[in-house]
Amino acid sequence: MTKKYHQNMLDKIAEEARRGRISRRDFMHYSMAAGVTATTATGLWTKEAAAQPKKGGNFRWGLHDGNTSDTHDPGTYVTRQMIFLAHTHRSYLTMINGDGSLGPDLADSWSASDDASEWTFELTKNATFHSGKKLTADDVIASLNHHRGDKTTSAAKALLTDVTDITKDGDYTVKVALKGGNADFPWLMTDYHMAICPANDDGTIDWKSGDGTGPYKIDSGEFGVQWKLSRHEGWHREGAYFDTVEILVLNDPNARQTALVTGDVHSVSLVELKTMALLQRDKNIVIDNVPSAAAITMPMFCDTAPFDNVDVRNAMKLAMNRDEIIEKITFGAATKANDFHLSPAQPYWPDDIPQREYDPDQAKSLLKKAGAEGLKVNLSTADSVYAGAVDMAVLYAEHAKAAGITVNVVREPNDGYYSDVWLVKPFTLVSWGARPTPDVMFTLAYKDDAAWNESHWKNPRFNELLLQAKGELDDTLRAEMYREMCMLMRDDGGTIIPFFNNFVYAHRSNVGVPDQLAASWECDGARAASRWWFNS
Repeated sequence: MTKKYHQNMLDKIAEEARRGRISRRDFMHYSMAAGVTATTATGLWTKEAAAQPKKGGNFRWGLHDGNTSDTHDPGTYVTRQMIFLAHTHRSYLTMINGDGSLGPDLADSWSASDDASEWTFELTKNATFHSGKKLTADDVIASLNHHRGDKTTSAAKALLTDVTDITKDGDYTVKVALKGGNADFPWLMTDYHMAICPANDDGTIDWKSGDGTGPYKIDSGEFGVQWKLSRHEGWHREGAYFDTVEILVLNDPNARQTALVTGDVHSVSLVELKTMALLQRDKNIVIDNVPSAAAITMPMFCDTAPFDNVDVRNAMKLAMNRDEIIEKITFGAATKANDFHLSPAQPYWPDDIPQREYDPDQAKSLLKKAGAEGLKVNLSTADSVYAGAVDMAVLYAEHAKAAGITVNVVREPNDGYYSDVWLVKPFTLVSWGARPTPDVMFTLAYKDDAAWNESHWKNPRFNELLLQAKGELDDTLRAEMYREMCMLMRDDGGTIIPFFNNFVYAHRSNVGVPDQLAASWECDGARAASRWWFNS
């Protein structure tokens, strides 16, 4: 038996102890079989059993991004308030596990036809809405159809354009037919818009009531202010250890961090990076620094002057010193990006594409070619977008001066930023959450007719490749297609991507968390309320 096997076996036993699924007697037996002494096994049991989740307490959670204009409509989800609340009081067909794998939520299992053009989801029979209504296939069908059709206003419409029909086979089986193969379709069901709501008799959904099948039910709340929730005893999966949860919208970074330090909240979704080292000295606070595929983007409207000229767009990209931004703004908590929206944390990342570097002289040359010398542009941003977002915009403006570009940084209000600024003004700074696969990200933000095509970029070859790659089951060919798409985004696209930011958040030391934290969103994939617990 190898040392590696010993460790793997011990890790599995320890996890079972943390979850409370193994007795002390069995733990001792298997630990000694793995090669440890009885004394060591006793110590391990004491440590791991003490760390297992316990039920009880009121979890207060401070979020950094919420507006008074937010709603319960899944098609409009965009802020952290809406997304995190949805993962707390509603459910999805599938979920992203802490290790990044795909796991079950409302669907116990799923399977595909040979060409991946039809998917079948077998639903759990144990899920109930907070109102007492039992979940059935009708609720799933109505919820998915909410994002389909010509009249839908959902931002997730682009994800389901290839769906031709959604039917049921009994109360607990849902079949989805597609125009062509889509190997990633079960992953699409984790998109935060795909929350399952109760169906109305006419096939629409009741989203206004806030009813859901999630681990916690809403007792009271007001968008942009605060929410109070209590455990849903009919929750169909593991977790929901806290008795109650309070979500507080704390857009102001000073107020958010003060609340964490004083213990007024048990966790915050975003830490000011410039104070991260100071917070780490506090023995009552644990910093969670999780690499991810989340990104900061700076979209330029490709159909609006001066960004309708590709030379201007590339000059703007060359005018940024990414290394200095990562050093001074993220304090190293980021991965350098290359102006295509695919990170090393995602599959199919093309590591052989030459990195775009800071080159103000080449930027000047491109501006001269475009007849845009002495370029002046406005860049909109807000504090709530990212820790240090305004400082980052100001630093970029300093970089751009060397290229003869004047960037006027416009500090916008936090409240309403994603409804009044993003997708409205031609040059903005935006925070994107991580998406599990390239297809999801590309479809949401770079497909020509996507509601969230934030740069208004339209490239026929990109869209052709997107369709081909979606149904390609040969990984080598699929990787080649994604590489070409990344090159098109880098050299023709309208989006500057400075870096892929780590999720840097924090919790009080009396909060227990799993060994692996999901990298799909801050706070364990937005599921802190159901996955965490109090350990004292």
